Amino acid sequence: MKKIVAFPQMGNYYVPAEYLFSRILNCKIMSPKKITRNTIEMGTKNSPDFVCMPFKYTLGTMIECLDSGADIVMQFGGGCRYGYYSELQEQILKDLGYSFQYINLISAGKADVKKIYMEMKKVNPKLKIVQSLYYLLVARTMIKYMDNVDDYIRHNMGFEEKAGELAGLNKRMLKEFSGAKGLIHLTNIYIKYYKQIKKVKIVKNKNCLKVGIIGELYSVMEPFANYYLEKELASYNIDITRFTNVEYLLFQKKKQIKKYLKKAKNYIKYKMGADASDNIARTLLMCEEKYDGIIHIKSSFCTPEIGAMPIINKICNEYDIPVIFFSFDSNTSEVGIKTRLEAFHDMIEMRRNR
Repeated sequence: MKKIVAFPQMGNYYVPAEYLFSRILNCKIMSPKKITRNTIEMGTKNSPDFVCMPFKYTLGTMIECLDSGADIVMQFGGGCRYGYYSELQEQILKDLGYSFQYINLISAGKADVKKIYMEMKKVNPKLKIVQSLYYLLVARTMIKYMDNVDDYIRHNMGFEEKAGELAGLNKRMLKEFSGAKGLIHLTNIYIKYYKQIKKVKIVKNKNCLKVGIIGELYSVMEPFANYYLEKELASYNIDITRFTNVEYLLFQKKKQIKKYLKKAKNYIKYKMGADASDNIARTLLMCEEKYDGIIHIKSSFCTPEIGAMPIINKICNEYDIPVIFFSFDSNTSEVGIKTRLEAFHDMIEMRRNR
């Protein structure tokens, strides 16, 4: 019987992950479980009280996967305290009585190709290095294409003449990505859908409201974790900018961080961990470009972002740019989030009209 591999979900990035693992591992790949209230309850029940929301959500997902028959669980660590959570999550799952193989592919925000290959070799001893590198390249390119399309959609989804058309095309593109035969086929699929996406009629005022989203990476990239904040913003006809994605985190951040520290040198002198330094510099950038508002989102108890918040507030006060802070946990009220977001929109719209 083939082993069953599972991993937590974060946005649509399960698509390249499934693509890669299904082609290099001689295993069945379990599609990531969608996050539900049950996921949150299971994760919260078995987590330390003051641990952050990503820990609870991913732990809950792994419990559901193991209950559904998975015997290999993969985790993708982070660049803050979350980078050490894998060991704790593994111990919690074993204490709950689960028998499984646990693999953490990214430690402290770093993706070590050699380490990933050796971990995959444990799962599939017949794994070939050339084949693995090829499909890793295809998956990496897929991420780049996904983030390019997502960025375009984010700026325009609130202005479609036919609501939901961009999201529909993106969904069909991802489905075809899953069946890509190789790099050339993948590129052809991307070009086909990108042309279609660019043809979608957009009715957009050049002077529309512009809002930037910054914050802790999981809260920013997993829609369920932020109560579909971007979709809600789009309903107010707002042009949305979001900086954090997997393309940036894995392939650009190491080069960009020095530039960010230089830009924000009047406010910070050292890296603050996770995305805190980046978010401070991005706040300064958006203030200089006169954005109408900035939204900072994080999970509760996220230490790097808590440290960044007073500095972000200081910069916004100096430039007179409105900023709103959202902190998410398993007990956060969706109604409360929408009410505050509506009030924030009304406020920045009144400022613009004035």
